[in-house]
Amino acid sequence: MTGFARRFRASCRSARPWLAVLGLSALLLAQRAAFPQIVGYPDAWTLPVAEAINRVMDGLVAQFQGVARAVSGGLNLAFSGVRALLIGSPWAVPVCLFCLIAWQGGGRRLALLTGALLLYILASGYWEPAMNTLALVLVALPLSILIGFGLGYLGFRSAHARRVILPMLDLMQTIPAFAYLIPILLLFGFGPVVGLIASVVFAVPPMVRNTILGFERIPPAVLESARMSGCSRPQQFAWAELPSALPQMLVGVNQTTMAALSMVIIAAIIGGFEDIGWAVLSAMRKAQFGQSLLSGAVIVVLAILLDRVTAAYAARQLPGASHAGLPLRRFAPVLAAALIAAFLAAQALPALRDWPAGLIHSPAQAINAATTGFVLAHGELMAALKNGVQFFLLLPVKLGFERAVVPFTWGITLTPGMKAAYWALAGLGCVLAFGRGRWKGGIAVLVVAGFLYFGATGLPWATVLLLTTLLAFQLGGIRLALLAGGAVVYLLVAGLWQQAMISVYLCSVAVFLCILLGGLIGIWAAASDTVSAIIRPINDMLQTLPQFVLLIPALMLFQVGDFTALLAIVAYAIVPMIRYTEHGLRSVPATLIDAGRACGCSAWQLFWQVRLPQSLPQILIGINQTVLYGLGMLVIAALVGTTGLGQAIYVALGEANAGAGLAAGLGMALIAMTADRLLQAVIRGRA
Repeated sequence: MTGFARRFRASCRSARPWLAVLGLSALLLAQRAAFPQIVGYPDAWTLPVAEAINRVMDGLVAQFQGVARAVSGGLNLAFSGVRALLIGSPWAVPVCLFCLIAWQGGGRRLALLTGALLLYILASGYWEPAMNTLALVLVALPLSILIGFGLGYLGFRSAHARRVILPMLDLMQTIPAFAYLIPILLLFGFGPVVGLIASVVFAVPPMVRNTILGFERIPPAVLESARMSGCSRPQQFAWAELPSALPQMLVGVNQTTMAALSMVIIAAIIGGFEDIGWAVLSAMRKAQFGQSLLSGAVIVVLAILLDRVTAAYAARQLPGASHAGLPLRRFAPVLAAALIAAFLAAQALPALRDWPAGLIHSPAQAINAATTGFVLAHGELMAALKNGVQFFLLLPVKLGFERAVVPFTWGITLTPGMKAAYWALAGLGCVLAFGRGRWKGGIAVLVVAGFLYFGATGLPWATVLLLTTLLAFQLGGIRLALLAGGAVVYLLVAGLWQQAMISVYLCSVAVFLCILLGGLIGIWAAASDTVSAIIRPINDMLQTLPQFVLLIPALMLFQVGDFTALLAIVAYAIVPMIRYTEHGLRSVPATLIDAGRACGCSAWQLFWQVRLPQSLPQILIGINQTVLYGLGMLVIAALVGTTGLGQAIYVALGEANAGAGLAAGLGMALIAMTADRLLQAVIRGRA
C-alpha cells in the first residue's frame, strides 16, 4: 500500500462522523424537490414562542407597571434637574465645570483639550442637544456603576451567583438593544427616561466584569495583612479589598461611560426629545448627509471628552501614578468659587451667557451639495459596482450557484456538464487533502463547496443542525455542542429559520470581506509606522461615530438593499480585524525575528513562518470581535431595507410587539454567543 493510500484510509477513519453527516445531507438534497420541508422547516413543527413571551409580558406589565412608572417619574425628575443645570445656566458655567474636573483628573493638557472640545460643540450649533445627551449619560452612569458594582461583588463572593450573572451579561450584551426597548417601553412609558433605562441595561455589563476582575486580582498578601491586623469583615472590605480593586473598577467606569453614550441614538428612537441622538436620527431619515455627519461628530467629541476624563481618573489610581490637581477638600471650594465667578461674569457679559450666533458655523449644506454632485457624476459607476457585488458575491452566497447563475446575472446557465465539473473539482480537492493526511481541509472543501452551490437559504436545516453540533463537539466538548445545537433548534422551533439564515449569509460575507481587507490593512500598518499613524484615527472615528451615521453615505450612493447594508457592516466591523492584526504582528518577540533572520529567512519566509504563526491567537481574537460587531450592526442595517432577524426586531419595535422582538433578539443573541464560543475554542486550541 502506498503512502497516499495509507494516509487516505487513515483520514477516512478520522472523518467518519463528518462523512456520515455529509452523506445524509446528499440524500436529503436529492429528495428536496419531493419534500420541500427538507429545506424549509415546517410551520406545523414550530412553537408559539412570541405569543408565550407576549403573555408573560402582559402579566409583568399588569403587575409592575405602577412601580415602573413611579421609578420612571423619579428618574425623570433627576434627569430634568441635571438637564436644567446644564442648559439653564450660561454656557460658560458648564464649560468651567468640565474644564476644572478635567484639570483635577489629568492636569493642564486635559483641561485645555476639554475646553477646545466644548468650544467646538458651541461653534457647531449643537450645544443644547449635546447637553441633553450629556444629562442622560450623567444620570444613567451612577445607576450603571452602582448596579454593576453590586452584581460584580456578588459574583465575586458567590460562585453560584456568578454562574447566573455571567450568562445574563452575555445576553445583555448580545441581544440587540431594539429587542429589549419594547418591554422597557411597555413598562416605563414613552420619553427620554426609557432611553435612559435602556442605556443602563446596556452599560451595566462592563462594570460587572471589571468589578469581578478587580476583586479577583487582589494580592493574597493584602488580604492576609488585613486579617493579621485584626480587621473585621466590613473593615477588610473598606480598607483593603476596595482600594486594591479600585483601579480595575475605574477602568470599568470608563467602559461603562462609553457604553452609555453609545446608546444615545437608539434611545432617541423612543426618547422623543431634542438630544444629539435625535439630531442624527432626524438627519438620517431626511437623507441629509451633512447634518448627520456634523451631529454625529458631536457625539464623537463627547465620546473623546468622557473617555479622556474617566481614563485620567482611572490612571491616577495606578501604583506610582502622579496625582494631578488638588486634594478633594481643597478642590471643592476652588470649584465652587470658579463656578460662581463664571456665573457672575456671564451676567455682565452677554457673550458668556448665550453663544454668539455669528460664531456658529455649519458646512452641512456644502457637504450635502458635494455628496449630491458626486452621486450625479458617478452614478453609473456606483450602479455597476453595486450590481457586480450583488450578482457575483451576495446572490451566490444567499441563493447558491444553483439559483444565482442565470442569464440575467451571470450571462450563462449552469449546464449539467458544468455542475458535474464543479462537484468533480470539489471531490478531487477532498481526495487530495485526505491523501496528504489533512482530512479537516478535505471536509472544509466539501462544506464550502456545498454552501456556495446551494446557498445559505438552500441548505437542509438538518444539515446545518448536525454540522454545527458536530463542529462544536469536536472543538469544545458536550457543553459547547449543547449550546450550538440548542441555538439551531431554538431558531427552528421559534419559526425564525429563514430570517436567521439570511442574517448568517449577510454577516458571513461581511466578515469575509473584513478578514480579507482588514487583515491586509493590519499587515500594512504593522509594517509601516506612517500607515499605522494614518489608520489609527480612522479606526477611532469608525468606532465612535454613531452606527446610524455609517448608513448615510452608503444610502446616498447606493440606495436601499443588501449591498448598502454590507458596506455599513464592513465599515463598522473591520476595525477590530485591523487593530488585532497589527497588534499581533507588532507583538512578535524581536528574538524570534532575529533568529529567523539568522537562519537566512527572506522577508516573505519571515512573515509566513515566524510572524503570522506567532500572531495568530491575536488575529483569531480580532476575527471573534469582527463576527460580534457584524452581528450587532445587522439590526442597524435593517433600517436600509435588509431582511433577516434584524428586520424582524425593527418591525416588532414599530408594532410594540415584545414577543416577536424578544424572540428574534434571543435568536440573534444565540447566534452571537455560539459564534463567540466556537471561536474562543479555536483560540484556546491555538494557545
